[in-house]
Amino acid sequence: MKDEVSAFIKRHALLKKHTTVLVGVSGGPDSMALLHYLYSIQSEWDLHLIALSVDHQLRGEESKEDVQYVAEVCQQWNIEHVSTSVDVPTYKKEKQIGTQLAARIRRYAFFEEQMEQHHADYLALGHHGDDQVETMLMRFARSANSSSFKGIPLKREFGSGELIRPLLGTTKDAIQRYCKENHIIPRLDPSNEETDYTRNYYRKFVLPILKEKNNNIHTTIQHLSETLDEDENYLTNQAKKVFERVVHFLEGNKGATLEIEAFKSQPTALQRRIYHLILNYLYDELPDNLSYVHEEQFFALIKKDQGNVQIDFPRQLYVEKSYHTLRFSFEKSNPQDLSFHHLLDIPGEVILPNGSRISATYIENLEVTSIDVNTYVCSAEKVVLPLHIRTRKNGDRMKWKGLMGSKKIKDIFIDAKIPLKNRDNWPIITDNNGEILWLVGLKKGHPKICKENTSFIQLHYQR
Repeated sequence: MKDEVSAFIKRHALLKKHTTVLVGVSGGPDSMALLHYLYSIQSEWDLHLIALSVDHQLRGEESKEDVQYVAEVCQQWNIEHVSTSVDVPTYKKEKQIGTQLAARIRRYAFFEEQMEQHHADYLALGHHGDDQVETMLMRFARSANSSSFKGIPLKREFGSGELIRPLLGTTKDAIQRYCKENHIIPRLDPSNEETDYTRNYYRKFVLPILKEKNNNIHTTIQHLSETLDEDENYLTNQAKKVFERVVHFLEGNKGATLEIEAFKSQPTALQRRIYHLILNYLYDELPDNLSYVHEEQFFALIKKDQGNVQIDFPRQLYVEKSYHTLRFSFEKSNPQDLSFHHLLDIPGEVILPNGSRISATYIENLEVTSIDVNTYVCSAEKVVLPLHIRTRKNGDRMKWKGLMGSKKIKDIFIDAKIPLKNRDNWPIITDNNGEILWLVGLKKGHPKICKENTSFIQLHYQR
């Protein structure tokens, strides 16, 4: 096994000389073999080894004895040893999560703390090739998303350095032989023989059948995991670039908006990853009942021609399509909360709730004014001051040059395909008589420009 692991480390550049390596050691065969292997190359590589053990308080005295066993072996091998005891049963109840997940969270928190404390370069864990096969099989059985179909990573950033798994290129049988050859008598966890846990079921009943067909299945699966990981990293990086262009987050991380046409112009492979990037950002932890069905609903919503449609995701995440925009939000907007009404001084400026600004000033020369969609100009003597900035009211109508009569603000919004969510906080400028002068960015009322007049009011909208 030693030569096999050494070649694996070298091929994947998992370890460097003159470094500090923390080793997660439970007392079982996998972690004890890993600790002994690193101990055997310690002088050659000039490694500072520190063994870490965690008592999860799940097996009473047995788990305490496991930690004590590791401490005694470390003393024999002259390896520094640090241990802790964590109350997993209580933590599990508090967080309403499973035993395995609770134990993992508390264990990794301890590992990370020790990485920082010792300024360590690596945390080495004893996952092996059979673990990799089991992981891939389980993900294949329950995942409909190719992004999730990848195995245990060889290495990743962790704490002050990297988490590495040097034994992924070898098997459980090889590890057991290594322990026997080096007179290591590991501690055995009885729960590993129970088939209540999904992983143990695959270990006892599925993996042996695969090994009958391909005794080298661990190498095949490891190669598959690495190539899938490389492909996924590339596609995810490409998706992140698009994600930054087409996704905009709402204030307070309460939601996000997606530009539908820009999104649909991307390859389907990137669309799926952008979708998952949004969910990973919005959810602190992905809900168990979030499935491929929601993904199908999402893409069906994107393709609909209807202007305003909503679907509900787990944990009160609402996904709503409003014409060219898709909105993700944990809050259903209340139109009354979005309304506002301000007086606009001249000169002066009003900052709207969404951060946009409307400024007003007097100008003397109309010729030097650049009038665009975000600028409105009228003769000062043709309006009744003060000016008002407000949101829409029931029955609002306006008229403009060339229009016979007037038109409802509601109908103007519909014609312009303005999303429902935006209509209730859209700024409207009126004079003191309530006449609508400017539906900002959409329609300008009668110009009210008197060429003989030398004084004008200029309004400017800045997003």
